[in-house]
Amino acid sequence: MDKQAIRDRVWDALEADGVARFPFPPHDRIPNFAGADAAAERVTETAVWTAAETVKANPDSPQLPLRRAALRAGKTVYMAVPRLRDEKCFYELDPARLDDIEAAPAVSNVADHARQVGPETVGEVDLVVSGSVAVTEDGARIGKGEGYSDLEYAVLSELGLVDEETPILTTVHELQVVGGPDGVVDTEVPVDAHDVPMDYVMTPERTVETETPYARPTGVDWGALPPERIEEIPVLAARSPE
Repeated sequence: MDKQAIRDRVWDALEADGVARFPFPPHDRIPNFAGADAAAERVTETAVWTAAETVKANPDSPQLPLRRAALRAGKTVYMAVPRLRDEKCFYELDPARLDDIEAAPAVSNVADHARQVGPETVGEVDLVVSGSVAVTEDGARIGKGEGYSDLEYAVLSELGLVDEETPILTTVHELQVVGGPDGVVDTEVPVDAHDVPMDYVMTPERTVETETPYARPTGVDWGALPPERIEEIPVLAARSPE
């Protein structure tokens, strides 16, 4: 089963079982789910969360409770500008500078509250939070198919702001945990060289330390990117080796 077939199976299951939450439909996005708050709370009970001062987080709805929790805990949060469309491709949310911590990390509000910065300004990242459509217990992740999350990590990796020791996690519903006999998808999940594996998977019911066997990308795979895509993403165009 290819990645798109797995996405479709998971999106359909979330909708059919009534666990998908706004925005609807769950298809073609990182799907929100019932219990996202509980999954986020599990993250806040971990040592990697406690140790983190700087968090790079995805902008999607199911991780909004975690972004809010980070700001409440005094952590600085970085969210990518949609589609990395600007050379200053990250929004910086510093809780010390925010008037409304609850509103600021929502994707619809972040541009009004954040300072927009380039990747060099981000500094060393202590924790990466990713959104997922599907994930396995050994850390293989499938996003919505556009590849921006992996590119964001690759850019930060090239600059030495994340490395193999940087913890990476995702929060999902149990229906999104695939690849095992009890999942909505019980076949092997394909993993590509540019895919960023997860160290932790949190659902409302459990915390999985994946001990992932998959290697992380150590930078941008320039050879895998068509020239037109590099040109349309300023942060890549400015750093392209060609």
